[in-house]
Amino acid sequence: MKIDGVFSGGGVKAFAFIGVLEVLEERNFSFDRVAGTSAGAIVAGLLAAGYTSKELKKMFTELDLAQFMDGTILEKYLPFWKWLSVYFTMGLYKGKIFEEWLYQTLARKNIYTFRDLPKDSLKVVVADISEGKIVVIPDDLERLYGIHPDSFLVSKAIRMSASLPYFFRPEKLYSKTTGKSIIVDGAILSNLPMWVFEKDRSLRKRPLLGVKLSASYEQIPKKTISNALDLSRALITTMRIAHDTRYVSKKHKEDILFLPVNEVDVSELELSREAKDDLIKLGRTRAISFLTHWPN
Repeated sequence: MKIDGVFSGGGVKAFAFIGVLEVLEERNFSFDRVAGTSAGAIVAGLLAAGYTSKELKKMFTELDLAQFMDGTILEKYLPFWKWLSVYFTMGLYKGKIFEEWLYQTLARKNIYTFRDLPKDSLKVVVADISEGKIVVIPDDLERLYGIHPDSFLVSKAIRMSASLPYFFRPEKLYSKTTGKSIIVDGAILSNLPMWVFEKDRSLRKRPLLGVKLSASYEQIPKKTISNALDLSRALITTMRIAHDTRYVSKKHKEDILFLPVNEVDVSELELSREAKDDLIKLGRTRAISFLTHWPN
């Protein structure tokens, strides 16, 4: 059965997506269109390029995520510089190695720009914090930035969507009206962008499945805030869920597979093989249970 899929952000928690994808393939589901934010954009992009769950499992379980922590040479000799540079660069790591890995991974499926993908098969959500807008790539590229989608790298779009604030340095695009725009992790404005494929349920051509790396919205734990670091984390978390909470809970709750992952931090790049396997198993277990009543 053909379906449309939307994948949330959640950093390294996204290993749980692999277990979900395994079960979907075993049940003969396949994706016609996919969308995603942050880590969800990575998975969506690779699915749109033609990667299978088996290929993704092998790729990611063998991948050394720590290689993506690319700082500057100066930091090797002056460790404090890494933290000082955040003030000027807005991120601990450059993200260039990550983007190059994305480029090479997509190239193995002959995917470079959005011209190489079927029309409307992939939607990547980013946040333009200079203009205060949710931006969908490739849909909004020409209207907002004068860029034709056929020339825009898919790897660049995914890298932009995965620019976790203060972790990876943000990317820049140049707006038609206001000049330079700072682009960051789309999850701060819409973590599960099911609205990208929004249509009246009775008019849908295919079932729409959302996969969310958290518990249901009613089960989100209360934050304990006692210092500035706690405040920053709580602010980012609140931004990640605020836009979607009301919209999704009312319109699409029955179409969302929630994956409650609480033991792993989104930026925990030095994840063990055992932890990766546990996340994949969680995805499988939750998907098997979910598919007993979906689609309805």
